[in-house]
Amino acid sequence: MGDLAVGARSGHDGPEEQPERPDGSATPATNDVTGSGSDSGDGGGGGTKEQGEQEPKPKKPRSFWKELPLLIGIALVLALLIKTFLVQAFSIPSDSMQNTLQQGDRVLVDKLTPWFGSEPSRGEVVVFHDPDNWLAGEPTPNPNAVQTFLSKIGLMPSANEKDLIKRVIGVAGDTIECKGSGPLTVNGKALNEDSYVYAGNTPCSVDDQGGQFKVTVPKGKIWVMGDHRQNSLDSRYHQQDDHQGFVPVGNVVGRAIVIAWPPTRWDTLPIPDTFDQNLSAAAPGALGLAGAVPLVLWRRRRLTAGNPRVSGRGTAG
Repeated sequence: MGDLAVGARSGHDGPEEQPERPDGSATPATNDVTGSGSDSGDGGGGGTKEQGEQEPKPKKPRSFWKELPLLIGIALVLALLIKTFLVQAFSIPSDSMQNTLQQGDRVLVDKLTPWFGSEPSRGEVVVFHDPDNWLAGEPTPNPNAVQTFLSKIGLMPSANEKDLIKRVIGVAGDTIECKGSGPLTVNGKALNEDSYVYAGNTPCSVDDQGGQFKVTVPKGKIWVMGDHRQNSLDSRYHQQDDHQGFVPVGNVVGRAIVIAWPPTRWDTLPIPDTFDQNLSAAAPGALGLAGAVPLVLWRRRRLTAGNPRVSGRGTAG
């Protein structure tokens, strides 16, 4: 035993004997610090995973070309929703709105606000469905399949819908009148239309086919006119139709808010300043009351003058 102890202190290379327990059994050996035993607690003798067991490989991302159909589908659905509920593009087919709009311009029309009950206002440029076959005799476009598809989702102006674009001059209750060459009046107040009426045109057309008129707009209707007054078959020239030239508010698609194409003509379409003046018509009830007050006072004076016993506080007893 003494030799073994000395050998251990002198760096003996052999395995060191474990001291015996009092009962004669050997003390169990401890694991070395390198972890020769299993760390996984499975009772196996190896510190590494069993052979053949590999780390899971990360998923390879799908290629762009596989994702492309999904992206196109999402884009088409969004375009359809935008066209139906928010904004739609329309093409200008004629010169009736010069110089505000030129033939071939593309305008964006706000379709959202009508969903919240907003109705057209004086001075707005609006797109509306043909109320009484105003476009009779106009050439009908014949789009191909691609153009038809793109127009349905709002990426191209609709070719088949019978839509027109004009400026709102009067709304329900307004009395609109045009005599001679102008000015055009709304509820007796003249409009200064120099900023939008085509240069060289007069506000009214001197003819017997609708250029001279006086109308009162019924409830739920609007009166529209083109900015190129001498080149626009608008409300003035459809007074013999079923709607008498008025456009039902329900036919209005929305307000044109911006010229989107061509880029050289990008611009907004604000309401002209002349419509900022108070153009509202006086309510019939208010007019009746205003007329009744002087009549009542006059009658009261007569009664007072003819009967001394009548005072301003009632009849004396």
